Amino acid sequence: MLKDLEIEIDPSLDLFAEISKLKKEKNAVLLAHYYQDADIQDVADFIGDSLGLSQEAAKTNADIIVFAGVHFMAETAKILSPSKKVLLPDLRAGCSLADSCPADKFSAFVKQHPDHLVISYINCSADIKALTDIVVTSSNAEKIVNSLPKDQKIIFAPDKNLGAYIAKKTGRSMVLWDGACMVHEIFSLNKIIKLKEKNPGAKLIAHPECETPILERADFIGSTTALLNYTIKNPDRTFIVATETGILHQMQKSSPEKTFIPAPPTTNCACNDCPHMKLNTLEKLYACLKYETPEITMPVELMDKARKSITRMLDLS
Repeated sequence: MLKDLEIEIDPSLDLFAEISKLKKEKNAVLLAHYYQDADIQDVADFIGDSLGLSQEAAKTNADIIVFAGVHFMAETAKILSPSKKVLLPDLRAGCSLADSCPADKFSAFVKQHPDHLVISYINCSADIKALTDIVVTSSNAEKIVNSLPKDQKIIFAPDKNLGAYIAKKTGRSMVLWDGACMVHEIFSLNKIIKLKEKNPGAKLIAHPECETPILERADFIGSTTALLNYTIKNPDRTFIVATETGILHQMQKSSPEKTFIPAPPTTNCACNDCPHMKLNTLEKLYACLKYETPEITMPVELMDKARKSITRMLDLS
């Protein structure tokens, strides 16, 4: 993989127009995760959750995929589209959850439980996917776990909060890897309770990566896409949103008459941004597309191993 480009961008450039022009010239498709800045979402061809974006890109005839997200997401896109060039605007855009599960330590952990099936949340590195039997998303994890024999022993990685939530929903006892997402771990229950008091009738909606006390108070729990759809279909007018703040842009666009309040973290900030996601900027996106770097590359053997766990998920779901 090439390093990030350090170049100066002419401030007079209309980046929206330039990016649109480059996409056509290079037959490129631009993917933006819900947690990206609003400008990046607005210039993207597809907006969504990580797996869905990679699947959409795989269906296209694009030669280049630009993934405005984090590193593991771009890896997934490359795994599902190995013949396409996959670019990430900033290689430093990592993920605290993926980083909490190093492949060498996880491999040793798996060996300590030789009779366990390994289920990994898709928010993990390609190396972890290659050590996994079945990859899951926050949307299909419950269904996939329920589809397995009751006596099947399971390791769930890397998110302990999502794992605990799925264990509770399915009644299954699972060995959980001790990993977590920094964004979803620091929501303040006390501040949320005060927000609810100030906004009577507001619905608290939360991603299952949140800690148990938050989930126990939530009116609805779901993936980022599920949270968005809930706010569109639900007749209530005010929502307290316990996930990364980028999704509020799509919520507000879809339901301009409704009020969306970011759930506050334990820090002094009023909202909870992912610093990794926010490393991507419109300027970096332009440079990435213009110079076709940084590029995501992986050994074919690694991609093949990782793809098997994703394919098994798709077969089961």
